[in-house]
Amino acid sequence: MTSSDPACATAHGELPPDHGPRTLVAIFESPVADHLLRFAADLGFRAVLVEPNPQLLAGTPRPHGDQTVSSVDAAGLTAQTDVVVTDHDRPELGTVLRDVLKAKTRWVGVMGSPRHAPQHVPALQALGVDDGEIARVHRPIGLNIGSKTPAEIALSTLAGLIADRNARPGGFTF
Repeated sequence: MTSSDPACATAHGELPPDHGPRTLVAIFESPVADHLLRFAADLGFRAVLVEPNPQLLAGTPRPHGDQTVSSVDAAGLTAQTDVVVTDHDRPELGTVLRDVLKAKTRWVGVMGSPRHAPQHVPALQALGVDDGEIARVHRPIGLNIGSKTPAEIALSTLAGLIADRNARPGGFTF
């Protein structure tokens, strides 16, 4: 039985969801990045990890989405790309974010607790990045679901990105 409602047809597997072109780029290898990339691929994103330090990718092989690259330039950023920086303590944070902001991606966010001062702002200011561009960087990111584990942080982040793409507030308001 085929449903005439596209939302119901999609939920029943009768109609594949139309996501359009979209990419999620996780910056820096981390447990949250691992989950982001895995979940993003399941949600129809092209999933890319940017890790400038190859030593952090050594050891037991793990799935890293569709592609792993060493620079923002190699990630193929477009206006349909959402970028999530998963480690706000890395020394290359400012230069990586500067390069992301130049690409004019759809969305840029940096993980971090609202209880701590954002480290990306002074890093970008030191590089001469305009305040208007710095304001494009979201922090904190994700829906406020009380995330405590890397998987929960990834889930709340992706749910927030999907809500934003669909012009929805997230949460339980319909």
